[in-house]
Formats: sequence, structure tokens, C-alpha cells
Amino acid sequence: MTSADLAQLSLWLGSFLWALGRVGGLCLIAPVFGSTVLPARFRVALVFLLTLVLTPLAPAAFDPLSGAGIAAMVGQVLVGAAVGFVLKLVFEAAALGGQLIAQSMSLGFAEVVNPQGGGSSPVLSQFYLLLVTLLFLTMDGHLRLIALLSDSFTRLPPGVDAINTNGLYAVVAFGAQLFSGAVRVALPAMTALLVVNIGFAAISRSAPSMNLFAVGFPITLCLGLIALWLALGSLPGAFGSLQEGAWGVMRGLLGG
Repeated sequence: MTSADLAQLSLWLGSFLWALGRVGGLCLIAPVFGSTVLPARFRVALVFLLTLVLTPLAPAAFDPLSGAGIAAMVGQVLVGAAVGFVLKLVFEAAALGGQLIAQSMSLGFAEVVNPQGGGSSPVLSQFYLLLVTLLFLTMDGHLRLIALLSDSFTRLPPGVDAINTNGLYAVVAFGAQLFSGAVRVALPAMTALLVVNIGFAAISRSAPSMNLFAVGFPITLCLGLIALWLALGSLPGAFGSLQEGAWGVMRGLLGG
């Protein structure tokens, strides 16, 4: 192998590792792409496939075996991880909204194993997480994320600071959406259940001898399911609003 071939191989390897760092960091944390429900072999194959597709867009601006190349590689992993973390906050906001609804309708004790983060979580939390995952795929969010990643190779080239203080502040500030977004998702059903609880409070004052636990629990559960069914119509709008805010932060992180 000639020196020209070695130089060409080094350039291609630099481009491949640069793209691998950004894609790998994204798929490590981002929902859908980094879901632990998927087999590990499938996730590794997905990372390498996306890297091979995006490598021609990544200019080789550093030696992958040098100290600067290793530092740049770590920076690209952090960029991808930050973008995936922002998107994950949107999904976790929907899951937290389902947990709030479950607690309002006295269904917080019904828990299942959480395959994403381990441990257990309420059934409604997993139900909402599944719904927003399907909405994300229906809205072509996965394709939009890949397109954003491909554009980032020209918007955030090598030599530019991977994540500056403004980017870190934007990620931290967007973390507040985890709570406000959860309230936005759960507000319709929680409002209806609040009216039900106020009605039970009035009944307890007028008929103190009535066993409200025996009567109120099944009524709250049945009315809560009805309120949940009626509130599902507002979920796409709330999730879409949260998602648009996340896209703005992710574009800012990737130099958009």
C-alpha cells in the first residue's frame, strides 16, 4: 500500500470516526433509536449503518490517532448525546403526564416493569410513552432527526466548539419542559377528575356515614377512564408543541 493510499485511508477513517461519534452519542440516549427494547445487535448495526450513510458528508479535518482527534471525537459524542437528551425530555414529559393522571384516578398502584429505565412505573405512564412513540414515528420524527443530523455536518464543522455555555444553558432551560409539558399532557384528564373529587367532598359533607372509599374508588376509576379516553384527543397537539420546542433547541445545538 502506497503512502497516497494510507493518506486516503486516514482521511476516510477521520470522516468515519467523526460521524460515528455524533451518531453514536445520539443513538445512545435518543428515544426510538436508543430504546433498550431493541436488541443490542440491532442498535449497533443501526449506528454503523447511519454512520456509513453520513460519512461522505463529514469532512476529515483531523487525524483520528492524534490527541486533537480524540478530543474532537469526545466532543462529537457529547453533541449527539445532548441532542438525544433534549428529545428524550419530550418523551419523559408525556410519561410523567400519564403518571399524574394515574395518581389522580387512584390507579398509581398499578405498575409494570419499565423496559426503558428499569424498575417499575404506572401502567398509564407506559401507555402514554407508547402513544407518543407511535406519534413520533407517524409524524416522521425519525426521518426528521436523521435529516437534522445530516445537515449538522455542514452547520457544525470540525474546529468549532462542540458545546459552548449557551448550548448547555439551552439544554438545562429546556429541562423545565419536563414538568410543564407533563402538566400540559395531563391537564384535561386531571381537571375532570378534580371535579369528580370535589363532588365526592360535597357528598362526604352531606352524608358523613357513607363509606366513600368503597363507593368512590370504583366510580373514580370508571369516570377516570372516560376522562382519559376523552383527553386523548388533545395528546397529539400537546406532544407536537413540545416536539417543536425540542427541534428548536436541537437545531441550536447543531449550529442551525
